[in-house]
Amino acid sequence: MYTCVDDAGRKITSDRPIPECIAKEQRLLNRDGSLRRVVPPTPTADERAEIEARERRAAEARAAQADAVRRDRNLMARYPNEEAHRRAREAALDTVRVAIRASEQRLAMLAAERKPLTEEAEFYPARPLPPKLRQSLDANDAATEAQRTAMANQEAELVRVNRLYDAELERLRRLWAGARPGTLGPMPAEPASAAAR
Repeated sequence: MYTCVDDAGRKITSDRPIPECIAKEQRLLNRDGSLRRVVPPTPTADERAEIEARERRAAEARAAQADAVRRDRNLMARYPNEEAHRRAREAALDTVRVAIRASEQRLAMLAAERKPLTEEAEFYPARPLPPKLRQSLDANDAATEAQRTAMANQEAELVRVNRLYDAELERLRRLWAGARPGTLGPMPAEPASAAAR
């Protein structure tokens, strides 16, 4: 049995939830009249929205915590000791170093290609360069600039990879020392190229 007191002060009893008391607390009684439970008032639309938002935030927090635990466990499984972590860092850095060496070689080739072009351009001190020579010089300039930009990006990548591995190593040392997975807070943002390894 459901019971409640309406706005006029009357006590209402019914065998199902009472529509007149939807915004009030209702008591659900056993057959012997003892209280089985109290049915809270139906929340308003604003209250429902707040409850849903609170539940959503709690679910997101639980998911973030589970993700942190999973990440820390995966990190410890991938790197059981400092030597394994050092080898992985070197492998990641070697990939970038190979790209830097390739850019350096390409720059040397471009400089060698430019030398005869520059020597030929000296024959035209006060005259416009022939279109083919001008085009070759411009193409060499563009390719040289592209290689310099690529090298700058690769140097920045070295810094990002080292920063990522430094943060991982600091976290791993705490985990290896006994910190529980998921208790160390969020990982720093990973660079896209290092995250893809």
